[in-house]
Amino acid sequence: MTTAKEAIFDRLREAIGSQPPQPAPPYVPPPTALNPTEQIDLLVDRLVDYKALVTRATADEVGTAVAQALDGVGRLLVPADVPDGWLSAYPGEVVRDEGLSTADLDRVDAVLTGCAVAVATTGTIVLDAGPAQGRRALSLVPDHHVCIVHSGQVVPDVPDAIEGLSPVRPLTFISGPSATSDIELNRVEGVHGPRRLHVVLVGDTVAAVKSSVA
Repeated sequence: MTTAKEAIFDRLREAIGSQPPQPAPPYVPPPTALNPTEQIDLLVDRLVDYKALVTRATADEVGTAVAQALDGVGRLLVPADVPDGWLSAYPGEVVRDEGLSTADLDRVDAVLTGCAVAVATTGTIVLDAGPAQGRRALSLVPDHHVCIVHSGQVVPDVPDAIEGLSPVRPLTFISGPSATSDIELNRVEGVHGPRRLHVVLVGDTVAAVKSSVA
């Protein structure tokens, strides 16, 4: 007697036939209808929706924007290679990472990093331990993360970001402040990373310093 399982496999074999499976065609991302300015606006909208803070600044205003984002922060952690211009207006103590322990990282008030790429449609910022980003622990242990994103680093969608990232680098995907929820959907922030994310969006296409708060 033919079982239902055998009947299903017989139907599958009949449908597939004797031809070897063909490789899937390479993925070609659909063309985006957004221009660069619209991409940046979409990124800001997504970030604010995730309860992140966003400050827009021109290239000449980075230091001022960073200082405003760090208002009240006494001890700031930065990667060893962070540009001095980012810190030009910050009045507090700067701690450069040179292999600090987890306990040392936990004693700072905030961390300032750059990023590798930002995805407009998902509001995701990706760090890959590249320039001005430091090791992964820097963006996970401190409770407050200020991240510099340049307008040229903004891409439309996730496949565009993946195309420009190396799979051998340590990738950290950040979509808003760290948060989770229990079975009753009670939101708790800061469980797996910083409770506060403040993005400073830098570029000639963005207006003078202007903050957006969810």
